[in-house]
Parts: sequence; C-alpha cells; structure tokens
Amino acid sequence: MKKILGFSLLEAMVAVAIIAILAAMALPSYLFKIIREQIETSIPLIDIAKTPVAIAWKTEQIFPADNNAAGLPPPEKIVSNYVTSVTVENGAIHMKFGNRANKSLENKVLTFRPAVVDDAPVVPITWVCANAGAPDKMTVKGTDRTTIDPQNLPLICRSRDKPKP
Repeated sequence: MKKILGFSLLEAMVAVAIIAILAAMALPSYLFKIIREQIETSIPLIDIAKTPVAIAWKTEQIFPADNNAAGLPPPEKIVSNYVTSVTVENGAIHMKFGNRANKSLENKVLTFRPAVVDDAPVVPITWVCANAGAPDKMTVKGTDRTTIDPQNLPLICRSRDKPKP
C-alpha cells in the first residue's frame, strides 16, 4: 500500500479561499487606519497658524481675517506631504489635503476653530477640530468647512453629542 502525503488540490483551494475572505474583511479597517494616520501626521502643520491667531485674540480680541492679516505666507505656500494649503479665515484654520494623500482625502478640508471665553481674553484659546463641540463655558468662533467623511476623522475631531435625558 502506498501512503499519500500532502494536501489535495481541493484542500489547498479551500485554504486559499479562507485566507482571501479574511484579507477582504481586514482591508477596509486597514484603509481607515492609513487615512487617519495621514490626517494625524498633518495636524501639527496648523501650529504655524495657531500662534498668530492666538496672539491676535489675546492682544486685540479679534481674529485675523486671512493669512496676510495673520502675518503668514499665502495658503498654497504652507504645504506638507499630505497637505496642499493652510488657510486662515476669521480665526478658523482650514487644511486642504492633496499631494501624496490617499485618494479619499484628496481636495478634502479639515478645519480647526478657536474656542474662547468671550469676556476673558487672558484664558488661552482651545482648538476645536472639525465638528467636535466646544468645552463648557467656551464659544467656538469661525466656520467649520470640514469635508472629510466623519468615519475617517481621528477621535479628537469627532462630535461627542451628549445623550438626551
């Protein structure tokens, strides 16, 4: 009697099919991770604009209308691997994605808006990402122009609606 060792073609095909199904299930979560990583890597770029906006609020209680008023270069000159421009608009900072960013981020905008205590300019500005809410007793200024799909946003940029009683 001959003893047959190894796998049959059918057994090998079943194993390949199982691996393909598992890979197909894991791929979407991996793509979300890549997009979030690109966003999180780009967020420090807005630090360039945060300082002049905060100084304007602290000294004059107004927000710069644009990059020029904030003493910044034109929007298309503030770039990185994933960002094509950073624009200041009445205190809000809009970061437009492009360059080497994932295709689902291309031409999308992420906004950071200043949150302040109106009658106490000595209190530091808190920056609110996308449609995340303002801290208690603070008012968010500027317009949110975020166009990134909410499921792709990092946790700090997601709305945290409080459940209604």
